[in-house]
Amino acid sequence: MESIRRIEDMIEPALSEMGFALVRVRLSGGARPVLQIMAEHNDDVAMTVDDCAAISHTVSAILDVEDPIRGAYTLEVSSPGIDRPLIRPRDFQRYEGFEAKIEMRSAIGGRRRFRGRIAGMMGDAVRLETKEGDVTLPLDGILQAKLVLTDELVAAVGGGGLKRE
Repeated sequence: MESIRRIEDMIEPALSEMGFALVRVRLSGGARPVLQIMAEHNDDVAMTVDDCAAISHTVSAILDVEDPIRGAYTLEVSSPGIDRPLIRPRDFQRYEGFEAKIEMRSAIGGRRRFRGRIAGMMGDAVRLETKEGDVTLPLDGILQAKLVLTDELVAAVGGGGLKRE
């Protein structure tokens, strides 16, 4: 986890200068690890292949100098897509009102998996309206969270009806 934070700290300023927001950095193991960089435009414009290539070139140059990963690895740059992961408080704020799936690191009320409508942030916790009732999930306890692909989400993303940060 420390190496991921270090990589985020290295590349985030350069991505910001290029007009992109860093969504996620993930390093998966194996004989040849894969470093996944997920980014999006700051202004909600759709990502293109050229955008991913530009990010890849910039990130590669930074990582070649800083060398935070031992040995060979594969760099993969992508956009988050419509059913994107939710990582930071601003993600949950931006997609308030939309449906999400959230998996917790440990059980809350006997459950680790939740699905419901994002009802905003309460301090450092996400409020979620589920069929069983409202729950408050601590952000630092979330293992993974992502939007659920719904007609409502498609219409909002396609029509630009999302909240601005």
